[in-house]
Amino acid sequence: MPKAPRAAQITIVLFAVLAIVYGVSVITAITAQNTMGVRAVQEIDPDVIAAQLDALAEDFQIAALKTGMLASVAIIEAVVAGIKHHALRPLVVDPVMIAKSGDRLLREDAVETLRRALLPLAHLVTPNIPEAEVLTGHTIRTHEDRVAAGRAIIDLGAHAVVIKGGHSDEDPIVDLLIDSEGVHEFRAARIVTRSTHGTGCTFSAAIAASLGRGDNLATAVAEARQYLSAALAQAPGLGHGHGPLNHFPARQEANARH
Repeated sequence: MPKAPRAAQITIVLFAVLAIVYGVSVITAITAQNTMGVRAVQEIDPDVIAAQLDALAEDFQIAALKTGMLASVAIIEAVVAGIKHHALRPLVVDPVMIAKSGDRLLREDAVETLRRALLPLAHLVTPNIPEAEVLTGHTIRTHEDRVAAGRAIIDLGAHAVVIKGGHSDEDPIVDLLIDSEGVHEFRAARIVTRSTHGTGCTFSAAIAASLGRGDNLATAVAEARQYLSAALAQAPGLGHGHGPLNHFPARQEANARH
């Protein structure tokens, strides 16, 4: 799997031989942040975002892509226009709204544009429970609430939804994939760690990587869940706040055996 990017990017996954995945990025915002919080955000001009996307799409055969932090209406509209113009798919939408530190990463007036313009292009949307509540306008407390929220997001035009279980009190964590075939559960032991910076970005990037290799949706979600658990379990414990994951757990295991 590729190293997961910062939230302030569109990740475009390229498919190469031998099922190797290469990722390139369109930068949508520059953030000044560390493991303790976000200090400043500079949004990139939408015309520059469009130019980045055009440059990549005109040079590479893009096998899958995902979105992360799209801070404003103008940025969302630029991304949507580029995706449509270049017919890019499958698209994984990670509806990044709030940083792990609690800092807001999506303007309130942009939520409706995300719902109306971006979600209908999505092969998969990957909200956590608070993000699903914002997208649907409904409180989520139970398993049934999560299923209903997933179906409401599909009604907005998305092909499928994974509502992640990390914000619940469940152990094991249960991620729910809701699609036209029903509801699929993916369970994982809860890992107690403060190194949780970028979990959502990592999960959605891993799904996009699997889709880019040609895996079906259920397989992509299952592999991403396994990858995320390993990345959490082997996090290096850096920083004084919510530290980063270990994005190369398989390599670390291989080195340990030798």
